[in-house]
Amino acid sequence: MEKLLELEEIKELFIEVQKSSIFSDQKQMADAIPMIDVEEIVEKYNQEKNKVDFDLKNFVTTHFSFAESLKYDSSKQSIEIQEHIKKLWKHLSVSNPENQGTLIGLPKPYIVPGGRFNEFFYWDSYFAMLGLQVHNEVELMKNIVENCAFLINNYGKIPNGNRTYFLSRSQPPYFFMMLELLAETLQNDNLIVQYLPILEKEYQYWMDPDEQKIIEFPDNVFLNRYFDKKNEPREESYSIDIEDKAKSKNPKFYQDIRSACESGWDFSSRWFEDPKDISTIETSHIIPVELNSLLLKIEQFLGKSFKTYFNNLEKSEFYLNASKKRATAIDKYLWNNDEKRYVDYNFIEGKSTKSINAALLYPLFLNIANEEQAKYMAILLEQELLKDGGILTTNIESGEQWDAPNAWAPLQWICYKAMKNYKYEVLASKIKKNWCENVENIYKKTGKMMEKYNALQTSTIAGGGEYPNQDGFGWTNGVYIKLINS
Repeated sequence: MEKLLELEEIKELFIEVQKSSIFSDQKQMADAIPMIDVEEIVEKYNQEKNKVDFDLKNFVTTHFSFAESLKYDSSKQSIEIQEHIKKLWKHLSVSNPENQGTLIGLPKPYIVPGGRFNEFFYWDSYFAMLGLQVHNEVELMKNIVENCAFLINNYGKIPNGNRTYFLSRSQPPYFFMMLELLAETLQNDNLIVQYLPILEKEYQYWMDPDEQKIIEFPDNVFLNRYFDKKNEPREESYSIDIEDKAKSKNPKFYQDIRSACESGWDFSSRWFEDPKDISTIETSHIIPVELNSLLLKIEQFLGKSFKTYFNNLEKSEFYLNASKKRATAIDKYLWNNDEKRYVDYNFIEGKSTKSINAALLYPLFLNIANEEQAKYMAILLEQELLKDGGILTTNIESGEQWDAPNAWAPLQWICYKAMKNYKYEVLASKIKKNWCENVENIYKKTGKMMEKYNALQTSTIAGGGEYPNQDGFGWTNGVYIKLINS
């Protein structure tokens, strides 16, 4: 199965399965594990596929095994929410040191999100680490960092997740923040010395011209975008992408879908020309605020660390100069002075996008905004995004999961910290209160920690997107525990 999407013969079988929709969730086949040698499966398939009585589903279930969704039995759930989360870490901890099908083996146990997501996910893991820190699960924190280092060393990046079908893209680069969090927990800066060359390697991936993630502007500054070079349907959502592509005029539709997956925001009106129509997706045209804020902080982190720990003044100067150039570019292209807010920027059209979304708070989360910018963003946050159940993802209801009415755990932490950093204590407290109460109320009703929450109708289970709301749930557990103990 490791060769599942590399061999044309097995790819034919895979595509037939995905197009026939014999499984309600297409991720099921993408994650399947062959029970015998792949070449033998291909040979049997070629022998049987043209028979009148050929049963595709029976053939597949006979020759592949399928991992079950990670679900927690909440039928007798009566324990307090924080104790429940403490127990969930063990439930969500997985060990897979060997490659299995499309699953890339990792040397250390790791935390999975839960539900249909039974693999490591990159940016999810940072937010899970926040809760692991509170619960003093130091070994699991170390494991996450070691696994990330393993992936960078072997693939030049941390993929979206540890699946072969994720290898064409990454996710928001949080590795440097993982290092900071673990160093803080261990009170040991030697950790940064150990992993700094690996962080530098990850940074080089984002800046590699061959990856086409860098956009050069006429005034000799660079900013980055999310970009996946593959222009074909996602393996885990094959028929869905084909159906959506049929409605699109965009020849790089698949590329833009995949690029949105690299952002972690799959999917959201912020990537669409028409906010309510996924067929108009244009992710690769957009310079996003959060990616460039993160890369700026990585540049500052590398610049400071090479000087402090290695006395390498040449490298230090290189990265600090890069951070200054990026800061200038962010202020020029990602701050709209007329609207007094941060913006995503469509570099093809040469103008700001209209999207009001929680990612615009990253410059405050990462302490790169000035006081005046922070003041206007606090007003925007309170007026447009803060609701009874937490921070909305965007203020647009499109039917996509990274839009209203949904509130996602990572964005609650980002906006909470953004307000704390600039001393908007009342707003920070309100974000914490509104979202934590939402989580607690849903837990009382269901006994579950959910992937996402409804910020507008807090008695309702959140929905939208390609699949039902999942329970588990790694980053919700981490953010809730961190917030409630902050």
